[in-house]
Amino acid sequence: MPENETPKYRLKVTAGPSYDPSTHQLVPVNEDQTIRIENEHAITSLCVRIQDYTGYPNHSPKTSPYFYHPLHQSDQYSISFAIVFKHPINANSLLFGNDFDRPIRDRLPPGFNAALRLVKWTIDPTLDGDAYADKPYLYGPAVASWNQFCIGEKIRKDDEVPGMHERVVEEGGEGSGLEVRKKMGIPTGVNERRKYFQSEEARTGFDFEEGRVYWVDFGNPYLGFNDFSLHLPGITINVLPYINEDNHSLRYVLKNRDTDEVYLVVLYTLVLQGTSEEPLHKEETERMRKESKEQHEKNDGKLRRFEWEPEPSADDVE
Repeated sequence: MPENETPKYRLKVTAGPSYDPSTHQLVPVNEDQTIRIENEHAITSLCVRIQDYTGYPNHSPKTSPYFYHPLHQSDQYSISFAIVFKHPINANSLLFGNDFDRPIRDRLPPGFNAALRLVKWTIDPTLDGDAYADKPYLYGPAVASWNQFCIGEKIRKDDEVPGMHERVVEEGGEGSGLEVRKKMGIPTGVNERRKYFQSEEARTGFDFEEGRVYWVDFGNPYLGFNDFSLHLPGITINVLPYINEDNHSLRYVLKNRDTDEVYLVVLYTLVLQGTSEEPLHKEETERMRKESKEQHEKNDGKLRRFEWEPEPSADDVE
């Protein structure tokens, strides 16, 4: 490859209940298929959409009807999920964001600090992190970071795990979840809710209940996976020149600040083309896609029942 030529990459998206890639599934980006992720802490249904997608597996749809919805016509990607926690979690403890296993300080582009300040000022003032640490991170309180947040119903073990690919999550509540939202005084609008939960006092006063469905959507127009650039007002950063063998992935994590419990990991990996490893990635993604589709068809497109429900509380017994 000529010295000044930008290397070519393709994107691969996997997700699982832990940092360990061996626990991950291939995410069928833009497909009409939801994946189920479960560990001892939570049950999650996940759907990932990316505008102008050209990544793995081959022949993936380039876009999704999601991007024609009035709420998302300018967005470039979406991580959308429904999650049921198996034990209560205080909102002040629940973090959502990015972290890395290795230092990235030597690969940060010029203007990074200015871009981060701009993000905190214009988009999310609750973001906190250290990009220069040995294990860099950038987290925000989940309830103040998510673009859409809907409180759903309580579940029973015989209920079907909900699919996500046909749903566009919108701010609000459903059934008893709407009453929970009103009782807690959570504002009805997106911006108002995010601002409300910028307060630590407000977050501390809200608990994610065990056995209740919470619907979430996260995405924005700033991160373009088609050209691998970060687009902010007045600033565009092309990340490709700063990628190397050690730093070629972006990881989104939903985790507990206090216990380090991990509930969901979504991993975006850039695969360099024209190397000896490229055919292995292609073969692996095709195998994973085939297995996923076979399981999807076997279950008639359903994610099976929860087969779990919280123990009855004192109020339930009464």
